[in-house]
Amino acid sequence: MALVPCQVLRVAILLSYCSILCNYKAIEMPSHQTYGGSWKFLTFIDLVIQAVFFGICVLTDLSSLLTRGSGNQEQERQLKKLISLRDWMLAVLAFPVGVFVVAVFWIIYAYDREMIYPKLLDNFIPGWLNHGMHTTVLPFILIEMRTSHHQYPSRSSGLTAICTFSVGYILWVCWVHHVTGMWVYPFLEHIGPGARIIFFGSTTILMNFLYLLGEVLNNYIWDTQRSCAFGSAAIWQYELLKSRVQSYFDGIKADWSDSIRPQKGDFRKEINKGWNNLSNGQRTQVFFKLINHKSRSPFGHSIPPCPQLLCCLQGPIQNHGVGKSLPTRRDNPVSCFSVYSFMLQILSAYRIPAL
Repeated sequence: MALVPCQVLRVAILLSYCSILCNYKAIEMPSHQTYGGSWKFLTFIDLVIQAVFFGICVLTDLSSLLTRGSGNQEQERQLKKLISLRDWMLAVLAFPVGVFVVAVFWIIYAYDREMIYPKLLDNFIPGWLNHGMHTTVLPFILIEMRTSHHQYPSRSSGLTAICTFSVGYILWVCWVHHVTGMWVYPFLEHIGPGARIIFFGSTTILMNFLYLLGEVLNNYIWDTQRSCAFGSAAIWQYELLKSRVQSYFDGIKADWSDSIRPQKGDFRKEINKGWNNLSNGQRTQVFFKLINHKSRSPFGHSIPPCPQLLCCLQGPIQNHGVGKSLPTRRDNPVSCFSVYSFMLQILSAYRIPAL
């Protein structure tokens, strides 16, 4: 539930616009005494548009409260017409003209205030009134668009209406210049005829763009189904992208792990490969190294090798012959030895350690 009902907000905004208009009309400026008076300024026209629009909004709220539960078909039909007028006025006049006044005024003011709002006007118009005419219009119209749903007219009719308003105001400014010999806005005095035509054409295009912007913004705020679908699509795209990135890095991690992790049987293959590359003499020497291997006990005594290993080796040596298994000088001159040295190494391996 809103902290302040939208009906109360509309009444407050309407009263603020009435106050701004009354204070503005009470100011005695030389420009108000010339041809066209205040009606030659788009700012004043926009204030009237905003005040009339919020007046229609307040009238719609009152009519809705009075016709609620009455069951009168004629009153409901009149209420629908009033709502249609409110929506049309927001779409065609209130939003595009209000945003145009705020945007163009402050852009030109930031570039050179003397071109649109000379410093001399500070003696007539106070600062709060200036912001009331050129700043608060935008937040007020956005609040209205956010608090109530508005049905936009067809795009062709809406663009036709806003183009008619733009061209009509441009012709009115040119007519005022034709009658008085002075342009409504000072910066038009400093540009040539070609630049004026470009400026007037650009303002018309900008008005049409602002109409489309208001339509898109209204649909974005109130089209719940489309907003939910957009949010769901965005979440789905995020999850899909996240899963793809995760799968990519998982694949890289798996390939890296497989490249450094030894496969099953690789160690045995390396042992067999190294054993097959040894000569007969080198193989016999490996046997003797295994037989003569001694380890140390915790008390510092030598522990003889396992006798079962010697028994296992006695069979192949007796069956194939010691001389056949031992290396010869022709196979490996450096590591050859005799049968006698072979027996001596066995006896030395099984010496009883001294206590």
